[in-house]
Amino acid sequence: MTAPDRTEPALAVAGLAVARGGIVILRGVSFAVARGEAVVLRGPNGIGKTSLLRTIAGLAPPAAGTIAAPADGFAYAGHLDGMKGTLTVAENLTLWARVFRAGGIAPALQAMNLDALARRPAASLSAGQRRRLGLARLLVTGRPVWLLDEPTVSLDEASVALFAAVLARHLAQGGAALAASHADLGLPGLRTIDLTPHRATAAAAAADGRDAGEFG
Repeated sequence: MTAPDRTEPALAVAGLAVARGGIVILRGVSFAVARGEAVVLRGPNGIGKTSLLRTIAGLAPPAAGTIAAPADGFAYAGHLDGMKGTLTVAENLTLWARVFRAGGIAPALQAMNLDALARRPAASLSAGQRRRLGLARLLVTGRPVWLLDEPTVSLDEASVALFAAVLARHLAQGGAALAASHADLGLPGLRTIDLTPHRATAAAAAADGRDAGEFG
């Protein structure tokens, strides 16, 4: 396999401003993520890491700036796992594979150690098992850029290692990832971006945590 060109951006943002609750909380955010690279967003709780990821994913409009990435290039894994509790693990993944017109689900089940749980209803899973299912969904999207919001929350050490292996394979195949995380993702040497210098105003600081979906 040809090594990915790590100088070719998979994602580039320039002069990005992010708003939450009608208040601009981040300004002047500019960076690029190369193919084959994972970048971790850092900063204190409430600074706007989740809001930034949601803006890049197209779930909220930017207040200013540009976002450049391949069309239909993103797969977003947020705090909500997006699973249907009445469906089994296999049925949930099959549904998402059909939505994204991807291939079979067997590799995703194996990669996140879900084979034994394939026939279990999602509603019966533990928090860690649900997180593994949510991360397995990334593998059936076929999308090159993964946007990850605290991806290893609720995972034990063994499951973090599983996800690290999944992420490493994704990068080796030319994919990219942008993650907001306070925890170790299990891969050494990841580049980090501190969002603290981009906090917009004191008013934005007062708005921290206003959005119930914002954890970072």
